Amino acid sequence: MISADSTAGRLVSATLLLALCAAAGISLAFLFDDGCQLDGALHFLYAKWAWVHHELFVGVWARPLYTLTYSIPALAGYRAARLFTVLICLIISWQTWRLAEDLTSSESIRLLTDANRPLAIILVWLQPSFFLFSADNMTEPVFALVYVIALRLHHRGRTMAGMLVASLAILARPEGFFLGILWAGWILWDVWRDSSTSKSSTRISRSATILLLSCGAFLWWLAALVITGDPLFILHNWPSNWPVTGTIYGAPGMLAYPVRLPEIIGPLLLPPFFAGLYHLIKSRKLATLTSSFLLFFVLHTILRAYGLLGSAGYPRYLISISPAIAIITLVGWTRLAELFRHTSKLLRRGLAVLVIGVSIFLNFTYADGAEWSRDAKAIAAVHARFAGDPRPIVRLIFSQPYACIVFDRDPWENPVFTNDIRKDLDILRESPAGTLAVWDDRVGPKWYGLTANDFERAGFVRLDSQEFSLKGYLLDRSWFGFGGPRAQRIHLLYKTTGTPTYR
Repeated sequence: MISADSTAGRLVSATLLLALCAAAGISLAFLFDDGCQLDGALHFLYAKWAWVHHELFVGVWARPLYTLTYSIPALAGYRAARLFTVLICLIISWQTWRLAEDLTSSESIRLLTDANRPLAIILVWLQPSFFLFSADNMTEPVFALVYVIALRLHHRGRTMAGMLVASLAILARPEGFFLGILWAGWILWDVWRDSSTSKSSTRISRSATILLLSCGAFLWWLAALVITGDPLFILHNWPSNWPVTGTIYGAPGMLAYPVRLPEIIGPLLLPPFFAGLYHLIKSRKLATLTSSFLLFFVLHTILRAYGLLGSAGYPRYLISISPAIAIITLVGWTRLAELFRHTSKLLRRGLAVLVIGVSIFLNFTYADGAEWSRDAKAIAAVHARFAGDPRPIVRLIFSQPYACIVFDRDPWENPVFTNDIRKDLDILRESPAGTLAVWDDRVGPKWYGLTANDFERAGFVRLDSQEFSLKGYLLDRSWFGFGGPRAQRIHLLYKTTGTPTYR
């Protein structure tokens, strides 16, 4: 019989937990045809069409590392790309377990028991935001993968290799800039407190190695120059809705992120997380993990509070450091488990299974209540009706990028709307004959300020309008803002006049 405390026993436990996480991720990919936010479908489209529009490989919003990583899986289709995300998330959780093993052995930090270290795998997936986007096409998992690999290298003493990998984080998400500054602080702290480097010249030369953290940014600039010929492409490509100041998504104050901690860490996992964070800070251990969490949490709290850099305040931003959150939670789990050491093993295991089981159910409920993902069924139904009586499509205009995926069109066909109704109506009037618009009653008016009636004013003919009441799998009515049916209406509008411009 294999002991759970042995290396082989931990490998078996880790494999079983990974299989459970894989089943959960794959189920999300097939239960929901689209992600719960529009960004995922756009990232997929940009990765797929980067082979046509090469500047997307170095685009600021598209993110170079994500686009390059997904550019081949995206060619196999939307679901294939989402399953590729499941694979990335499985690798993240596996590497998180290996990091927990490294930290315990290499630093002689007996914070985790031999038997519970594999729990790091599932504690990554039990984070609601991580679970929600584990089968989506977002940039955060790519960042998290870079982060955990770089951390493993750093804690194994391969600091230069760790910095090289960490420098790639800026290619995945803007937070990579701040992570680079934090990483440089770790290196400098280790150098100047190391008694073996008493010579100033040695300390200075070792300190200079932090320049490796700029390699990713330099590589991005060089690739952008080669592809576009513009040495200032990154500046020129900077999204207009990412102003340093301004409140495009509002400025709700300092409590916006604290109140969403249950969505980041998990409602039942908050006690072990805070217990672990408190213990690590008090004992001054695993500073790389605690400082990573505090940096991201404080940074996004401030950005969201004042509407800086176009912050929308999504909990998913902290997926980027999900490995750190998982290990901090595991440390707290171990500490709290000591309170039950005098109880029976059956009771302890029962409580653990109960916490994990309820957390899994809550995460599925959380994903099911993310109602935007249901619009995919409505768009697919409209597409099926159009396919039964097709018209030639010269150009596609869409309010939701999933329509562009279903109709298999180039996303560059969609015009850049200005939210100025007069200018946007002129854009629609100038659309060539054969332009098809797939517009909805929720995203279209909210994000672009245009309704189906505006398209008709601009010379489009309404081919079809379908109303839907889109229900989830678990909740028939809304509970605390989640679940319940989603009312949606999808329109097909077609431009019959004007001069066709076939390409």
